[in-house]
Amino acid sequence: MVPLKESCKNYVVLKPHKGGIIDLFWLLLSSDIEKSKFVDCREENKEANFKRRWLIFLTIVVQKILHIVKKPLGWFGSGLEMWLNLLSENGNFFELLLNLLKWKIVIPDTKSATYRSNTAFLDNRVQLDKKLVYGDSRYYAAFSIMAAKLAYENAAFVEATVKDHWKMEFLGFYNYWNEYQEMATTQAFMLRDKRSDDEDLTVVSFRGTEMFDSDAWSTDVDISWYELSNVGKVHGGFMKALGLQKKQGWPKEIVQTTSRPQVAYYHIREKLRKIIQENEKAKFIVTGHSLGGALAAIFPVILAYHGETELLQRLEGVYTFGQPRVGDQKLAEFMEEQMNLHNVRFLRYVYGNDMVPRLPYDDKTFMFKHFGTCIYYDRFYEGKIVKEEPNKNYFSLKWFVPKIMNSAMEMVRSFTIRQRYGPEYDEGWFLLMFRTIGLALPGVSAHMPQDYVNSTRVGSLETLLTPVARSRPTQLVNIN
Repeated sequence: MVPLKESCKNYVVLKPHKGGIIDLFWLLLSSDIEKSKFVDCREENKEANFKRRWLIFLTIVVQKILHIVKKPLGWFGSGLEMWLNLLSENGNFFELLLNLLKWKIVIPDTKSATYRSNTAFLDNRVQLDKKLVYGDSRYYAAFSIMAAKLAYENAAFVEATVKDHWKMEFLGFYNYWNEYQEMATTQAFMLRDKRSDDEDLTVVSFRGTEMFDSDAWSTDVDISWYELSNVGKVHGGFMKALGLQKKQGWPKEIVQTTSRPQVAYYHIREKLRKIIQENEKAKFIVTGHSLGGALAAIFPVILAYHGETELLQRLEGVYTFGQPRVGDQKLAEFMEEQMNLHNVRFLRYVYGNDMVPRLPYDDKTFMFKHFGTCIYYDRFYEGKIVKEEPNKNYFSLKWFVPKIMNSAMEMVRSFTIRQRYGPEYDEGWFLLMFRTIGLALPGVSAHMPQDYVNSTRVGSLETLLTPVARSRPTQLVNIN
């Protein structure tokens, strides 16, 4: 057993709950961040300029605020979700009042197959696009975003959708353990679409950041990182959510106990091992939106780190939507080599001004880089393959006015999209409310799954590249 700090040759780990206000200001004043109670790092990383200390300071403050508002934020989110389901179960607001007067009000069951998340009320589509068939060039992307969106729902809803609407085999919905948060904060589900021995596809879908989940947001803003030998620096918060072990780091194997929920990476890997042993032609894809996209991106990183050659050869593709950056340039180069070696597609979808793919920062202070092929869609759902999405770091004054104008035009589009594409593209009042938030904070509403679903269904881009070429972001193509 190799201790974590020995298995990772280099690291910077933030500990937001260890210090107080005085320690925060000391962090800003002293260039030696190792002296701060908030930072644990190797000797070579202890010297930091003011800009780096300022970003660490902001990250810790945000995590502290998220910890303080965790309960009220969770209560608000649960209350809003219950209210939306109460309206839905009873028809509408007036029918709800009528049922209340008659003492016949329908109370939603939070664990039922009809109970929907706040995310589902932004986009209530559950059916796959009937215009796309298995083998179509768009099929995997359109299927993946629906699976990524479905991951936000409860286990019963997911199972019913997979079985009843998609007519596929439901393998399970899982709540996974995060050793660092000491609770089950990572969710994923698996399905299998076995049409024949030659067409046997398993899908692993990770849940993204729920709107009012402060633990998930804490993971997103955590800029801790660990450097894996011969791999590169990887985002610490995402690795912790995937299954990084406190004392061992990433051992090849671990013993899962029954005293707590299982760990995501090791449990999913074991299930995939069994599936590919059953059928030598079985393939699998990994997908996710937002935080789920980050976990989907890191999953093959750890497979490669462990030398899981057979699994990587069966990996049909990785499809992420609104995914944040997960590591440094060395990691990007490592994964480009692995994807080319094993002929793996890695397609990273970015819509409009979505702020999440533009975080954490890619500049001289922080080393975060994207890898894989970026497929970028604008508000007209016209796509192009680019090396990096426009305005790659989001916070830029020269982009502020164009982003506000773009958000305003998205609001206008909300009232005409039904006429242009059909009733299934209709945007309800809840999504329109989020569109108004985008007028003040452009990039927030653009992160919702709705536009990613639309992009893969009606977008102008046909991803007709060979599997190897798809994994190379340097090959730029503009297809309109």
